Amino acid sequence: MIAPANPAEAMVYRAICATWLFYAFGALYVVGPVLAWLLGGLAVLSLYLGPAIRRDLRATGGIPPLVWAWILGMAVMLVALWIGHIDWGLGLKKTIKSSIGWAKGWALLALFPLAGAILPIRREVLVRAQCRLGLWTLILTPILFAAPYIGLPERIFTSPLKAIGGPGPEYFSVYFFTWDPSSWTPRWQFYAPWSPFAALLGVLQVCFALEERNIRWRAIGVTAGVVMILLTKSRMGLVGLVACTAGPRLMPLVLKGWAWGALAALTASLAMTGAMLAQAAMDGVAAFKGARADSTRVRATLQRIAGERWENEAYWFGHGTVHPGAHIVEYMPIGSHHTWWGLLFVKGMVGLLALLVPLAWQTCLALVDAARSPEGRLPLSIVMTIILLSFGENLEIEAYMLWPGLLVLGSHAARHR
Repeated sequence: MIAPANPAEAMVYRAICATWLFYAFGALYVVGPVLAWLLGGLAVLSLYLGPAIRRDLRATGGIPPLVWAWILGMAVMLVALWIGHIDWGLGLKKTIKSSIGWAKGWALLALFPLAGAILPIRREVLVRAQCRLGLWTLILTPILFAAPYIGLPERIFTSPLKAIGGPGPEYFSVYFFTWDPSSWTPRWQFYAPWSPFAALLGVLQVCFALEERNIRWRAIGVTAGVVMILLTKSRMGLVGLVACTAGPRLMPLVLKGWAWGALAALTASLAMTGAMLAQAAMDGVAAFKGARADSTRVRATLQRIAGERWENEAYWFGHGTVHPGAHIVEYMPIGSHHTWWGLLFVKGMVGLLALLVPLAWQTCLALVDAARSPEGRLPLSIVMTIILLSFGENLEIEAYMLWPGLLVLGSHAARHR
């Protein structure tokens, strides 16, 4: 029986297991940031008190260099935000509001790795909690699946907690399902604010479950994650399911001589089959994009507009905030739906580098460890999922649901103090 061994483990274990309960009250967007600052504060307190703190909460070591990179990067994000607001004269009120948004978004990418690196939170506790969450997902899925066919409404209610402010009411709303406007068929988003994000959470669910040693819990966790990916009907989720699970498990091959020989033979064979394979790949990409052509068009237009305006208007520190979009992008905000183009538009080149440097460092570390040891598989899976998510979503407004993975990245960084 895996059970929490200290207050920090109990906090994260119960928070993961209670995900559906928090969602039922529209409180998930509140829980994530609150948990981040509590755990971050506890980590700092553990470092400060040292041996004076209770034994089961003592720091496992100092802050790793990689976690310092995350802390510095997210601090630079805040400075870039302030400079962008000053440059564009957005006023004190909007600056304070955006700073609070930073504390609920980008700051989490530093706080959770800090907690994971400092506090004694075991990976197996996080893995078991994710599998228990998967059990609840499987229990509730038949109700969610039946909802559109028995006449239940899409949205159940929107929580009064929306009064605290956030990216939008969907973060505080509880849904049975949503209708896909392009095909008018139901899509399910489970406990996420929209379906594509739920699909990537399903990928994380599978990645965590594959680390579970108990075969029954592993089967439950993997099944729950696959169900989430399939019912969200997300192309990104299907890609992630294959890439983020198989990729880390193939990494040890880079240390095998026979694998390099096989790669050389495969490369040589491309002289005869390369053109055919290239055409098949292009046809596959076209079909992938055509599966949701309207979504692809809107995203491409958003990225083009964001890139042009960033380069011409606010190269170093960005525009300070997203801007309203026109009819051509279905009124989606300019600077949304893509982490990297969004960063360039909102925080400029400085903001982009503030995320790119620690994320690239974390990725390189995970790649090396995944090649050397099975312990590196889960961190690499998480990093790959985050990178995949960054090309279709904005990380800062979704960090509140990625936090179990961020804790693992922190504990992984702690191995390289």
